[in-house]
Amino acid sequence: MKWTKTLTSFFLFFLILINHSQGQYENANQYMEYIGKQNENLTAIYLSYVSAVSHGKSARKVEKRRQEVLNAINDTRFNIQGMPPWKGDRSYRDSTVAYLKLLNIVFNEDYGKILNLEDIAEQSYDAMEAYMLAQQKAQEKMQQAIDQQNQAEKDFAAKNNINLIENESELAKKSKIAHELNKHYDEVYLVFFKAYKQEGYLMEALANRNINAIEQNKNSMEKFAEEGLQKLKNIKAFNNDPSMINACRQALVFYKMEASQIQGMTDYFLKEENFGKLKKNFESKPSSKRTQQDLDQYNRAVADINDAVNSYNATNKELNKQRSAALDEWNKTVNRFMDDYMPVQKKVSK
Repeated sequence: MKWTKTLTSFFLFFLILINHSQGQYENANQYMEYIGKQNENLTAIYLSYVSAVSHGKSARKVEKRRQEVLNAINDTRFNIQGMPPWKGDRSYRDSTVAYLKLLNIVFNEDYGKILNLEDIAEQSYDAMEAYMLAQQKAQEKMQQAIDQQNQAEKDFAAKNNINLIENESELAKKSKIAHELNKHYDEVYLVFFKAYKQEGYLMEALANRNINAIEQNKNSMEKFAEEGLQKLKNIKAFNNDPSMINACRQALVFYKMEASQIQGMTDYFLKEENFGKLKKNFESKPSSKRTQQDLDQYNRAVADINDAVNSYNATNKELNKQRSAALDEWNKTVNRFMDDYMPVQKKVSK
């Protein structure tokens, strides 16, 4: 099952892109503009990375781009460190450097943890939840840092009589879209994944013909599907687009229906086991000692097991068909959803 996860786009919500000139600053406004000016190359590199992981590529596959972002952040930090203080005031410069240092730490340490969690995320619901929680924690850390940086900017402007004009940049708009998009995706995906993963355990139990495990996993899957359907009622559509919610609901309805069909399949395993015993006993008797009653009983058992086989195969075929349809719709919806709403940036050639 392909699942699309925008592994690091939450960083976009907090990135400050900075550039500066080695020349002299004629006034505080110019000094501030140098620090606040967006570095287009850094923006392009970063958005290229975010775009890649948001459109079906794992973080591992685009690790080189993450390193490019780290290099760009470090280059920018060293440039800012080389700036002189403004009339002896180092606060704005130093707060910007501190922010960039934190950005570097988050990309190296926090993101390193997220990268490792990505490798095991699909092994269990708990692992997936931990993976998403790690992203949220990193996001919170970045939010605190950006708030401090924004305050430093306001303080510098106030001390130097600069009138800040609140004007949301194109990057800020894209950042908000990415942030809200990922929040919606994570919320819906966890609902989907819980039942999806439980079905995987059920399929394993069926393959092993483990009646007890089948019953336990069937009941859990049915429970998770019902709980998920209730949760979906309280999730708001993103940008008035309920497609993710609808695709998840379709999958959960299938899992709930599938649970109701499993009993017939376990009945077949029991009939198969009983038939095996009867057949063994029948064949252990010499032909000369078999009674008509033995023959009639065996023939009825053969007819019953054949009917059971046909019923099992028909049920299994229909479930496979409906499962494939539900998962195909889910995957197509996720891909379409990301293509429609996630900001896209092609990699810039150097």
